[in-house]
Amino acid sequence: MFSGEPPQKRQRTSQSQSHSHPTPTADASAPPTTESISGPSPGEWHPRHHALSPSDYNAHNYSSPRSGGGGPFDSPTGGWYQDGFSQDPGFLASQEELRGILFSLAYSAAPTRATTPTIGDADRPNDSSAAEGTETSHVPRATRQGESHQPPLSSLRRIEYLKNYVTGVAPWLDMFDSQCSFQQQLPALARTFPPLSYAILAISARHLERKNGIKGLFDSLELYQEAIRLLGPVLQVRDPKIVAACVLLCCLEMMSARAQDWRRHLEGCSALFDSFGIHGFSQGLLQAIFWCYARMDLCGALISDGTQTTLLRPSKWLPPACQEEDAYGLFREVKSPDMHANYAVYLCARATEIVSDRTKFVELGEQNGCTLEAFNSRWLQLWNDLQCWLAERPSELVPIQTVNSKPFPRILFAYWSAISSNQLYHTACILLLKMMPKAIRLPRSPSLSLLWHARRICGISLTNPHQGCLNNSIQPLWIAGRLFSHVSEHGEIVKLIRDIETETGWGSCWRIHDLEVSWGYNTRRTKSDHNQQFFGPRGPHTSET
Repeated sequence: MFSGEPPQKRQRTSQSQSHSHPTPTADASAPPTTESISGPSPGEWHPRHHALSPSDYNAHNYSSPRSGGGGPFDSPTGGWYQDGFSQDPGFLASQEELRGILFSLAYSAAPTRATTPTIGDADRPNDSSAAEGTETSHVPRATRQGESHQPPLSSLRRIEYLKNYVTGVAPWLDMFDSQCSFQQQLPALARTFPPLSYAILAISARHLERKNGIKGLFDSLELYQEAIRLLGPVLQVRDPKIVAACVLLCCLEMMSARAQDWRRHLEGCSALFDSFGIHGFSQGLLQAIFWCYARMDLCGALISDGTQTTLLRPSKWLPPACQEEDAYGLFREVKSPDMHANYAVYLCARATEIVSDRTKFVELGEQNGCTLEAFNSRWLQLWNDLQCWLAERPSELVPIQTVNSKPFPRILFAYWSAISSNQLYHTACILLLKMMPKAIRLPRSPSLSLLWHARRICGISLTNPHQGCLNNSIQPLWIAGRLFSHVSEHGEIVKLIRDIETETGWGSCWRIHDLEVSWGYNTRRTKSDHNQQFFGPRGPHTSET
């Protein structure tokens, strides 16, 4: 598909070098950079935004269900596409290196203070040389010298990866952002910031490898490692471009990560956002980056099946000093279809939180304050918030056509963020209805039917082909799919999940196994399914991933 020979694997640095990232300290003599994150100094940090140590994260159950979080988890430990990437020793070492970088950056002291870069500043052709000079002046010598140390990647292949990023990857990162920050702003910023440039190339290469079934030798691994190598020397500068690069690398890891490892991949980014005080109402680029992370965090919470909420608690998605009751007004004040869509993500995260809190209180005896009285109050408030979200949708988030059909309706949206936000509304309603307090009585309505919501989740995915929304629908489809009993419904869902993996490259077929466990029988295998393995309690056996 591409011209030129595949690159040879670069020899990795020694183990001691790979993990020798001391916590950086601020250089008092360094001039402030105009590309730095605007954030509070350590003495000004709000209590909600303090950095947590690794032990603190363990104490807060920031772990996957299989690695200390506990809770039921059907997906076998080998449930992902076996193309060799996730088992590559170089990837595993680099993954730990990136994790160390993220925590080092989160714990670093004395942040610099300046404004977030804007696309206008980054994309002015006449200022290109000046911007490059400014950038270089704040990058350590090791990084400037390292720019010439590039993995062997032909110019044509580089163009191919950049084109795929712009046309194939960025649209699903931007699905809740009509400003297209990932598609337009990040490539402009990457021209003068090599770690971001390599992160963009890496995720695009990984996307093509997954879609095309490439095995064995990966451009994405070389590019991933190079991005991490270039990140190390620039930790002293709190730069939005560093955060963007880290989130892109996290997305790359998620494309073929085991379900049990999702939270581990997200922990570093969670610590980064927490310590930097980045939230859903941060301005400019940081806001877009946050909501991209938040959707992944929510997916991790949904994967846990009620045992965990998001790593970054929903209260930290709001500005400092804002309370849960302030959320409605904050989102409404923005008056943006994108932010109303983000509000659905936030409400679904709150649904995972209330389910997790109640489950831990009842089943584990955890004293988290989620008594029956508190649970009833929280449940009713969140249910009302969800119905208010539906009733107050701007026209962009309302379907342009709905057709009732069997087994699932066809519900078409014209606005990207409308697709996933409506699915998440239905998902949150299912989570709540499955734990509806007996003391609460609500007026009869279709919205009180689990199957009504489940059918709409499936119908939205069947009707809307946007790749990003298909990626985001994997967990809602699993939650909805478990409610159906007819073989025709099962067949449609299984086909849809297989098509999502084929179309997008995201590992999704492992959820078919979980649905089969719920349904009590094995669906018919296709030939391609036998190339994917599960490792259940009794050892390896062939199945979907």
